[in-house]
Amino acid sequence: MKPSSEQAIATTSIDIDSYPNEEKHQPNVPLLLQPSYARSKSITSDELQNLRMSLKWCALDHSSSVGKFISYVLFIFLTVAIPLLTSLFVRVPASASQDNNPFSFNKLVQLPESALSIIGFFTLSRFFRRYGLRQLLFLDVLQDDSMYVRRGYSRELQKAFRYLACIILPSFFVELAHKILLFLRVKISVPHITPDFPLNSVVFALVLISWVYRTGVFLFVCVLFKLTCELQILRFEGLHKLFEECGSDSSVIFREHVRIRRQLWVTSHRYRFFIISCLLTITVSQLSSLLLVLESKSDKTFFNSGDLVICSAVQLSGFFLCLIGAARITHRAQGIVSIAARWHMLVTNASGDESEQWKASGSDSDSSDIYISVTPQLPSSFQTRQALVTYLQHNYGGITLFGFLLDRGLLHTLFAFEFSLVLWILSMVAV
Repeated sequence: MKPSSEQAIATTSIDIDSYPNEEKHQPNVPLLLQPSYARSKSITSDELQNLRMSLKWCALDHSSSVGKFISYVLFIFLTVAIPLLTSLFVRVPASASQDNNPFSFNKLVQLPESALSIIGFFTLSRFFRRYGLRQLLFLDVLQDDSMYVRRGYSRELQKAFRYLACIILPSFFVELAHKILLFLRVKISVPHITPDFPLNSVVFALVLISWVYRTGVFLFVCVLFKLTCELQILRFEGLHKLFEECGSDSSVIFREHVRIRRQLWVTSHRYRFFIISCLLTITVSQLSSLLLVLESKSDKTFFNSGDLVICSAVQLSGFFLCLIGAARITHRAQGIVSIAARWHMLVTNASGDESEQWKASGSDSDSSDIYISVTPQLPSSFQTRQALVTYLQHNYGGITLFGFLLDRGLLHTLFAFEFSLVLWILSMVAV
């Protein structure tokens, strides 16, 4: 049976005992920077330890049958049951003003939050069933990368939770304040529950846990995609350095670019369902929110529409995290063409018997100065370099969605489409 494209890029784990000249474990040195790490099997004390612990605490550990069962039970309870029970049994007292009813937008908030959580959960479930964290984050092929890339990726893994914290923590405190204000005014009536039971406190805690869980599952997939994007960006930066280090050896640059492009293709296929599903869900959610808010005649306060603001902020923050990471990769991939063209020109113009050093300065903020030491080359080298530049012009790659390159042009198109829908809704409400 012919191996798949994704299996082709994964490196088979080899016992590190076959490398007697390398230490099996070097204390005080990050494992990603140790020569034996990429050839060893996954261990519990590597840079993925924090991610694995987070998965266990969030009941997303699918490494065992028991863990998978607990994960699915809690997923159904926190994503489906709690929002449904809240909508059914939590009511505003009849004496309160109906114009200030916080549940007028409740379903509008609960549906997209649960939908994004469902998309994220089944995306993670598919990832863990088919790949695992190491293969998902391309740690199995890091032995083919330079120390610069491995060191940078080690830093990105350590910073992974900062993206989550920067989005969840501010949103959580706002959500906490809104829920405290909400449960001080609402009335909860559940059959067969005695009045002495602290029902408000229990439901208050469950609602907060449900919100954290649903938000965390969605954002966790966004962070995994962000990590993958950062690795490919580091690899493109390493490819830039190859033009300086390899001189005129086009074959080394070609092989490295083919490897990066194959991994970009794999990443695009892994995450395209998640990105497109989130785009559709967030678009429908935001436009529905805009339509209902503009049509509503009641005053908008933090009490009756605070959930809507928090939901929108989390959705857009997580999705922009994905879009910006993908657009940066595509921008770096497109920039490699200009780097290669300057490199080809400098090597071709080198003349004389002595070696010369040339400097190529980037035209934008993403490109760094490139110093190239060149010597006179044979005519065949010119043809090889020209073929490499032509190849890069037609195969610079990037993150794609069913063939559509996710670059700045596509982002501008999406913005124009969304803005047109907003103007259409505004015209409907105005008329």
